[in-house]
Amino acid sequence: MKRKKVQIRFGMIAIAMAAFLVTSCTTNWPQYRGPDQNLVISGNNLPDTWGPSEHIRWTAELEADSWSSPVVWGNKIFVTSAVPVKVSPPQERQGPPSGDQEEDKSFLQEVYRWQVACHDTETGAVLWKNVVKEGNPRTKKHRATNYASETPVVDGNRLYVLFGNHGLYCYDLEGTLLWEKDLGAYETLNGWGTGSSPVLFQGVLYLQVDNEVNSFLVALDAASGEEVWKVSRDEKTNYSTPVIWKNSSRTELVTGGKRARSYDPASGELLWELQLDGYYNIPSAVPGGDMLYIGNAGFRDTPGTLFAVKAGGEGDITPPEGETSGEWVAWSNPDAPTQNPTPLLYEGLLYVASSRGGTLTCIDAATGEQLYQERVDGVGACWASPWANEGKVLFFDENGKTSVVKAGPEYELLHQNELEGRFWASVAVKDDAYILKAVERLYCIGL
Repeated sequence: MKRKKVQIRFGMIAIAMAAFLVTSCTTNWPQYRGPDQNLVISGNNLPDTWGPSEHIRWTAELEADSWSSPVVWGNKIFVTSAVPVKVSPPQERQGPPSGDQEEDKSFLQEVYRWQVACHDTETGAVLWKNVVKEGNPRTKKHRATNYASETPVVDGNRLYVLFGNHGLYCYDLEGTLLWEKDLGAYETLNGWGTGSSPVLFQGVLYLQVDNEVNSFLVALDAASGEEVWKVSRDEKTNYSTPVIWKNSSRTELVTGGKRARSYDPASGELLWELQLDGYYNIPSAVPGGDMLYIGNAGFRDTPGTLFAVKAGGEGDITPPEGETSGEWVAWSNPDAPTQNPTPLLYEGLLYVASSRGGTLTCIDAATGEQLYQERVDGVGACWASPWANEGKVLFFDENGKTSVVKAGPEYELLHQNELEGRFWASVAVKDDAYILKAVERLYCIGL
């Protein structure tokens, strides 16, 4: 384990961060899954019905594909993309979605333009657009994805944009480049690409860089990009975004993987680890006071077990073989259909949307008991994470159909709303409006 220690003034920054969280809950949406990384939205007079001619304030066309989610600060929406300038003919890029693709080198001849755009929250108009870089990809990607999967982070002064193997870039909010950092380019599982987004906490930027060659977790000073600490990880390719877990014992930085791990945000010291089941590490952990919920995505005959971790754990907290709980694990549910979307914790219940089969599962967060699992009418694959607002749980499938379900232990479908487009990005919020991002366009939805 390698660390570079520096002094961090957590006290004064913590006070400023607390003030930021109070104001950002209704005005700003600074990172993936919102200011508290939980996708629970309080009030804001947001609609729960919409369609092509209902509650659409504006739409804005986008230039290229990206799976990254939008972030919002003040009157600005920030969106990243990787614009294909020259790509291989489709037949050269065909192939199985898994297996060894090492011989496919056509990507080395392709050309992309990596860019970030700033849109006005009131009209959708582009305020500025910057090309970060243009050139050949450094590594492969899956044909169904793109080179702009990581959601940026904004803090009111600076915007942090990660393009996986193609670099980290820091801008001011007017589009001036402040610093950039090359984190390296590493092969990923089957050449599928990257997806873990950066997290900002108390003036430090955290990045989980897991791959097939050299996995690590790194903390960078947000103002300068200088390394605060770095630890190596015994992991291969993972896609989940780290989370900050504030509990009564301490504040922790939690990462996913074949083993979930918790670190001290100030030093990178390993606090605890937990062996996870499942197939892929895609969903992020879900903080909930003195309990943390975490699991990997299942696939085919490999289920994704969901674990409830208690605060204060140390060392290896994996339950004994054959047991579903332990000293620091309140429960585990091997039947929870955890897949690509991150589960939602709302009013004591966990909601799990399926990336295959269009099901919604509700689990008692205190006990792990499954309360219902329902096949939702007309819903396809769900890649974005569900959110909650005013007693309702909302989630959309990749075809733009949003299902609105009454929160509670019994399933009740209230509405279904439809928009045109292909949706993989999770929702963002600006005051009293939703910002939804399809591949082709942004939607602003409000009463």
